[in-house]
Amino acid sequence: YLALATAGELARSGKAKGVSPAEAAANFARALEKGLLKIMSKMGISTVDSYCGAQIFEAIGLGQDVIDLCLRGTPSRLGGVSLNRLAQDVLSLHRDAFGADGPRLPSPGLFKYKRGGEYHAFNPEVVKTLHKAIETGDSALYRRFARLTRDGAATPRDGLSFRSDRQPIPLEAVEPVAEIVRRFSTAAISHGAIGSEAHRTLAIAMNRLGAMSNSGEGGEAVERYGTESNSAIKQVASGRFGVTPAYLMSAREIQIKMAQGSKPGEGGHLPGHKVTAEIAALRHSTPGVGLISPPPHHDIYSIEDLAQLIYDLKQINPHAAVSVKLVAETGVGTIAAGVVKGGADVVHISGADGGTGASPLSSIRHAGLPFELGLAEAQQTLIANDLRDRVRLRVDGGLKTGRDVVIAALLGADEYSFGTAALIAEGCLMARACHRNSCPVGIATQRPELRARFPGTPEMVMAYMTFIAQEVREILAELGYPTLSELIGRADLLAQNGLSPLDLSPLLATPDRKGILPRRNILPANDIHTVSYLNWHLLEAARPALDAGQVVTQHLKIRNTDRGVGATLSGAIAARFGPAGLPEGTIHVVFEGSAGQSFGLFNSPGLHLTVIGEANDYVGKGMAGGEIILIPSPETPFRSHENVILGNTALYGATGGRLFAAGRAGERFAVRNSGAEAVVEGVGHHGCEYMTGGVVVVLGEVGFNFGAGMSGGIAFVYDPAGALPLKLNPDMVHALPVAAPADATRLRRLVEAHARKTGSEHAWRLLADWESALAAFRKVEPIEKPGAVKGWSVKRETWNVKRGA
Repeated sequence: YLALATAGELARSGKAKGVSPAEAAANFARALEKGLLKIMSKMGISTVDSYCGAQIFEAIGLGQDVIDLCLRGTPSRLGGVSLNRLAQDVLSLHRDAFGADGPRLPSPGLFKYKRGGEYHAFNPEVVKTLHKAIETGDSALYRRFARLTRDGAATPRDGLSFRSDRQPIPLEAVEPVAEIVRRFSTAAISHGAIGSEAHRTLAIAMNRLGAMSNSGEGGEAVERYGTESNSAIKQVASGRFGVTPAYLMSAREIQIKMAQGSKPGEGGHLPGHKVTAEIAALRHSTPGVGLISPPPHHDIYSIEDLAQLIYDLKQINPHAAVSVKLVAETGVGTIAAGVVKGGADVVHISGADGGTGASPLSSIRHAGLPFELGLAEAQQTLIANDLRDRVRLRVDGGLKTGRDVVIAALLGADEYSFGTAALIAEGCLMARACHRNSCPVGIATQRPELRARFPGTPEMVMAYMTFIAQEVREILAELGYPTLSELIGRADLLAQNGLSPLDLSPLLATPDRKGILPRRNILPANDIHTVSYLNWHLLEAARPALDAGQVVTQHLKIRNTDRGVGATLSGAIAARFGPAGLPEGTIHVVFEGSAGQSFGLFNSPGLHLTVIGEANDYVGKGMAGGEIILIPSPETPFRSHENVILGNTALYGATGGRLFAAGRAGERFAVRNSGAEAVVEGVGHHGCEYMTGGVVVVLGEVGFNFGAGMSGGIAFVYDPAGALPLKLNPDMVHALPVAAPADATRLRRLVEAHARKTGSEHAWRLLADWESALAAFRKVEPIEKPGAVKGWSVKRETWNVKRGA
């Protein structure tokens, strides 16, 4: 009632202009509803009744008396303040509001720094001191910066101090800076969230150091591959933005982003005003249309699905490590153990601090946990399950100094990732205008006039990373350890220092008191998954095509245990010939039988695959070119348009190529398709979901929720019964008759190709009476909305062919 009364008073006093008191109250209620729906949707909750009492949160800093009285059953691993302390805070606010001197309610600076307000880890003095240290190269200024970061006990790790079981050693006896920085990386920050200049600067700096930069989930310009501006870590997120065979083959590590620590449960979100023609081209999307990477991957609904994606990525690029990015939350240890068993080489634990600053206000506070909690739990669970030696453990979320790195190492991390701090090193002022596209120093913006102000150089980022590594060396010398490896997992060398009211003992626990089990990564790779025999056979058989451009034809048997077939050959084509691939029709392979999951994965131009039989889920996932044809077995007694021939989530994230399937497809057909052409004879629920490009022809029924989130491309649906309007998601698309001659011509061309390539009797029947068939087709396309940019074009990138690459 107080909030509603306040909204009305703002309108009456003129502070909320253009609305009546009733409208102001209604607007406030609407904002609350949207916020509630957002939280419910990201937690997978459908009704308010399910939300009430669900306790889908964890407490940090609340004492047991508070938990027992108010939040019984809620996880609160570190303890904290009592009811008495909370009462003191409330009474203090009351005195400010009703004291003798009148109301005194200054802004506490919860979101943006206010002098005298809440402590901010990156306050102006911290930022300015770091800038000065980098500018001058003065190690004394860096040490002052490091001290300033500890002015407030803002994180659990601030309550920890080092203790050693050895005598100090000379600094010269400690491993060099060059070895330590190899463990460093920049956090996943996409080209889109930040400008091209800032993104390239981070990559160049980390490559020169022998470290790694992370592309983020937004794709990367082709001309950067193979150069010092190439991001060594390429991210594969749920949106599949810009994920092509060439993108994956340019990586030393491929990272599966399950979620991000600063916004757990939410996907990435790039506002429409930052989606320029350049960004849209990289992401295979439409300029001016906002991009949301939904929280769940459409090919990951279980740990088995995750293992399949890890397997898929190792099939296309056997030389790249595969990492999985997880969120620091209660239970992450169990997830980390499953990830290692699924074959990942790196587990990345992401903490709450950081993000690109583009988070909505409701996602900045009360979202995510400090990395220390997730890291400690993951380390302890992996040791307890004797899995720790198989995997590298990496952490991000507010790392700033060498002290942070050593604490992370003692808690179990092998590697360390810097996000916000790396941006500050290249000139960020923490203006918190990232989401507005108005960054004053041209980092988190796509506006050319602001990007021209970008002050950063690779040397600035390199200087910062060198400062951190040198501080790590000094701490190692003090503790008596010559290498960082020897400290990894030694939580016994940490002790609580009394600066924090929290009980930090859960962070320091060890499940292996005798010290027998490995506590750090030992194996060079998690060798659970290797390239399949069939993929190696296809690669060797295709050597004449790869080496001399000869046409190669193969006829092979296939069964449902053959997964990711074609991926290794597609990767080899992309590595050697780039996005253009081979000329169409260079390699033809015909399979008989039942194809396993991910058939035609990341198919490259020039590779044509045919299955006579059927295929499982994820056909053509990430397809970039070439052709996939599915034909029913001659022995089948069923009519093709009444029979399912391929599974769910086909053409997920496809960027090109063509698929013809003489039969029905499962659910989520062509989800996030951004360039492929496809003809099928029916689809399940959620067809063309999040589609941004390409053409889909459905010669039969579609399931519910067709076209949800579809912002580009078109679909033609054969709908003689007129049922399509009931199946359509009306939020972003509408269905129209096929009226334009160009559309009719295009549709007929695809149906004719489908009939010719698959022999579909259903397609031939439609072509035999095309006038009647055409009248029953409907064209599904996005509803034009304000902000979309029309008439843009993308110049095809050139690629220098490097033989033997």
